[in-house]
Amino acid sequence: MTLAVPGMVGNLPIALTSFVGRRRELTEARRLLATSRLVTLTGIGGVGKTRLALKVAEDSRRGFGDGIRLVELAEVHDPESLKDAVAIAVGLRVRAARPPLDMLVEYLAPLRLLLIMDNCEHLVEAVSPLCEVLLRRCPEVRILASSREPLGIDGEAVLRVPPLSVPDPRHAPQLEGLPQYEAVTLFVERAAAAVPEFRLTEENQGAVVGICRQLDGLPLPIELAAARLRAMSAEQIQERLTDRYRLLNRGSRSAPTRQQSLRACVDWSHDLCSEQEQKLWHRLAVFAGSFELDAAEGVCSEGFVDGELLDGVASLIDKSILIREEPGRAVRYRMLETIRDYGEEKLRETGEHTAFLRRYRDWYERLALQAADEWISAHQGAWIARLDREQANLRDALTISLTGDEEDAAVGLRMATALYPFWLSRGRLSEGRRWLERALACPSAATTAERAEALYACSALASMQGDVRAGMARVKEGRELNREGHDAVADALITHVEGLLSVAAGDFGRGVECLEASLRVFRSKGMRLQIVEDLVGLGLATVLLGDAERAAAWHTQVLAITEPCGEAVFRTYSLWATGMAELQRGDPARAVSLFEEGLRLTRSVDDPLSAAWFLDVLAWIAAAAQEFGRAATLRGSAMAMWQIVDGPTVRFPSLLVHRDECRRQIVGGIGERGYEAALRRGRELTFEGAVAFALREEDVAVEPEPAEVATNLTRRERQVVDLVAQGLTNKAIAEQLVISPRTAQGHVENVLTKLGFTSRTQIAAWSAERTRDR
Repeated sequence: MTLAVPGMVGNLPIALTSFVGRRRELTEARRLLATSRLVTLTGIGGVGKTRLALKVAEDSRRGFGDGIRLVELAEVHDPESLKDAVAIAVGLRVRAARPPLDMLVEYLAPLRLLLIMDNCEHLVEAVSPLCEVLLRRCPEVRILASSREPLGIDGEAVLRVPPLSVPDPRHAPQLEGLPQYEAVTLFVERAAAAVPEFRLTEENQGAVVGICRQLDGLPLPIELAAARLRAMSAEQIQERLTDRYRLLNRGSRSAPTRQQSLRACVDWSHDLCSEQEQKLWHRLAVFAGSFELDAAEGVCSEGFVDGELLDGVASLIDKSILIREEPGRAVRYRMLETIRDYGEEKLRETGEHTAFLRRYRDWYERLALQAADEWISAHQGAWIARLDREQANLRDALTISLTGDEEDAAVGLRMATALYPFWLSRGRLSEGRRWLERALACPSAATTAERAEALYACSALASMQGDVRAGMARVKEGRELNREGHDAVADALITHVEGLLSVAAGDFGRGVECLEASLRVFRSKGMRLQIVEDLVGLGLATVLLGDAERAAAWHTQVLAITEPCGEAVFRTYSLWATGMAELQRGDPARAVSLFEEGLRLTRSVDDPLSAAWFLDVLAWIAAAAQEFGRAATLRGSAMAMWQIVDGPTVRFPSLLVHRDECRRQIVGGIGERGYEAALRRGRELTFEGAVAFALREEDVAVEPEPAEVATNLTRRERQVVDLVAQGLTNKAIAEQLVISPRTAQGHVENVLTKLGFTSRTQIAAWSAERTRDR
């Protein structure tokens, strides 16, 4: 016999706290639920899947005439009890001796009902076939599941639930702009519940933002942290988050056990992984940032065979331990800091932490060395992009090396030297010098040749910054290192960099002498990178001496090496110098053609340092052609490019006269005020925008808005945003725009959806922040 509980049309719990944010996820989940009969919300523990599922269900109530039923599975550990738990949740009392599944199907078959299967991850093997049967035999039933991994059923629509939005550390928002970030809003609301007098202020905003960032925007730990305000200030909480598991160990007593502390929540995720998955989780925790599959295989593959590691990575993605990202052509993976810390702790417990940290360091040393070996090749652009993506890991690997013994320090010295051409190409001159100086200061087991290479790289970066004094001190050190002159390559490296420093100091004759001497050795040893760099230096030195013909000959050799193999960075240097030679010959049209070709190359490898040189000289040419506004804009762009380079760059004294003359011509043509206005326009252009402007392309790029505001708002919706920011009601907006109140309400709803907000306050905050940025 089967009995249904009378009048039961739903069993959703009453929410005791407000629902914050998630407007985009709410909209997408409702859309999926309208088109798919099974929607699974996936994500790491504590990200808010259950709360989102309940909100989606509540908002969708009208579509289910027979109600909504919540099946809470977190405390159901026996797969055999699953059907009973579902039966109880939908209001059945099974007394007959028939199979529970048959009774369940018979009862649900005629109903138009939404079934919420909450926390399925530990029972996936049992939940999946049950849901499949219910969907097949109960045509009007829909299922909304929450799980740390998909159920894997045909027709399943999966929506990954991301952490709440947090402020970008690169763009510190003003106080009035913080409510647009969901994590901050959640913390403030829960903080006010714990301490009613709590307010977000100029004094505590830094700590609040820091807490939200350190907790990865995860709702559960943010709520646990806010509860700690009863005993601590926001600043004290932020300071103690280094031991986050101990600090965040007390939540709501009414919450499920696994949600009463951050530790219990992550323990729950860990227990759901197989032994192999746990082992891989622990090992992957050595990565400082995101990583690619080859790195994971190179570091963590010990004990994994026949594709097991790839399967493990895929499984950890399914279980929401790893986050899959695709920033370009390469797929990368990362862990939230909370998950990474946990994995690293487990790796320490196994006693394998030191060994895998060394494997990690050694893998990134090989990566850096391979990039240096292939720098003058068609792979250069790919290497620049790869090393750029790996910056967090490379910095961590350098730190590990330079805090170890002498053998470790030698590894760090080799890595730093190998990264020299990358730092040069990206304009990260000061960062490169810092690492090289640090590596050279460590007692190390490096060979004389390795140390000479590091001195060469460090001095070369110093020459690019015009720091001749520091560079020459390193040259002296190199001479002492190879006093007997037994190592011809070491001597050539030091002689080469002395030549570069001489050019930077304006002693072009001495520069040519040194560079020619080192070039002979580099050629005899087949050192391709050094040959090209030497030739570029010779071309620059001779053009600055006024010998255009000889400079052109040197650069012809550079182009003969770099063009066939698709190299770009050094080719831009040669194009600049060759263009300067053409200017000296009196052929500005040919010079402009070369400069424009070089600018295109700087864009292909994202090289702002080289771009600045091209923009600067194009400004001189524009001023001479009486295009004064254009010249000032180009000059402003060049100045802005030099500012974003990591440290000051060399200014050749012989070129200053051209810059002074350029400014004089512009001011004479459009006046001081016109010059400053055009200069400011140039400064405001992005790198892409400046290059596009210089190349006279039709679509000049402008500074992109932050990701959260790139929302395709219509012109009318932007008007509505401005009026909401002024505090107007829908009725007042309707009167202002001469539209109906219903239409005004529709516009406000559209704005909320597109911006992913839930309140008019957030719209006002976003508008204020955007106005400030403009």
